Amino acid sequence: MNKLIKKIALTTAASTLLLASSIMAAEQKIAVVSVQEAISQIPQSAVLMQALEAEFKDDKAVLAQLEKDIMFEKENFKRNGSLMSEKEKQALQTKVSDLIQQFQVKAKGFQQKINLRKNEETNKLVALVIQAVDNIAAKEKYDLVLAKAAVIFSKPQHNITAQVVKQVSKLK
Repeated sequence: MNKLIKKIALTTAASTLLLASSIMAAEQKIAVVSVQEAISQIPQSAVLMQALEAEFKDDKAVLAQLEKDIMFEKENFKRNGSLMSEKEKQALQTKVSDLIQQFQVKAKGFQQKINLRKNEETNKLVALVIQAVDNIAAKEKYDLVLAKAAVIFSKPQHNITAQVVKQVSKLK
């Protein structure tokens, strides 16, 4: 008899906990936000890309010129290679190899610099988005805001990405 009463009490307690947790979940206000989508839609992203393009314009021009020089020397070898002496051919091949090596070194350095700067500036945009999410969550009294990428399904009315874009777009 005691075992039966204990089982009933345990079952009642478990049922109460399940009911309480489902009621608590129903009371929570949850939203989702797509940070990447927000960043791609805010006007600050376009300004950032233009600034980076201007900042690295000279480096890009140097790489383009090196590429033209390599192509010119390769064409020169194709056109005039049969007329050249072995010494001239060797000198031209060495020159092309040196130009290619220069290009590769500069291209790698350029890519690293641009990636570093892009990451720095993107982190600033992410901070703006997070600040907007915090403001919206406080104003609308959300208990939880999840990244859309981590959510399999959510109703469209729970997505606050458009609100975040609107708020960040107002900032200068």
